[in-house]
Amino acid sequence: DGLRFMRDVTNPIIRPTGAWNCGRAIDADVVVDGDRLLLYWATRDPAFRVQMLGVSAAPLDSDWGRASWMQLGDAPVLAPELPWEQECIEAPAVCKREGRLFMFYGGAYNCKPQQIGCAVSDDGVRWQRLSDGPWMTHGAPGTWNACESGHPYAFQDDDGRTHLFFQGSADMGRTWYLSRVEVAWNDEGPVLRG
Repeated sequence: DGLRFMRDVTNPIIRPTGAWNCGRAIDADVVVDGDRLLLYWATRDPAFRVQMLGVSAAPLDSDWGRASWMQLGDAPVLAPELPWEQECIEAPAVCKREGRLFMFYGGAYNCKPQQIGCAVSDDGVRWQRLSDGPWMTHGAPGTWNACESGHPYAFQDDDGRTHLFFQGSADMGRTWYLSRVEVAWNDEGPVLRG
């Protein structure tokens, strides 16, 4: 019913492995990809300094317990590389459009400022950023999101429209606001509907 949840007895269902990460997974998002469920998660390097993304997969017809999940690869699927991303990529928000996966993500730690990037993948593991700049920037000084536009969540409704929910702050994270924008699509991918 979407209101009452039962804890999975095999929790945690995901615990990242490999020398590249610290063994924790947060900020999870899932997407159906053919006959599998892809679960994207954020983790940090062993020094807990740099945040990056990994992915695990489970058969769609499984119980999604711990034994069903397999980590795909022994490296991040997306890690901060661009100046605006600083030391953090987190909050993956993945949707499928015409057979391709699109990931919105928060780049930079909260209020540094965090902004939203976008990447595309054909296989769910290898990602290509759509640009070298943020897909959505933080707001101008004095606006509700002057310190951040981040932690996105993508939602596709029954009419095929895509909505992007995100958080913002104007006071370095003392107060948080939520907002929604509609995403339009063209041949190159998602654009803000204006």
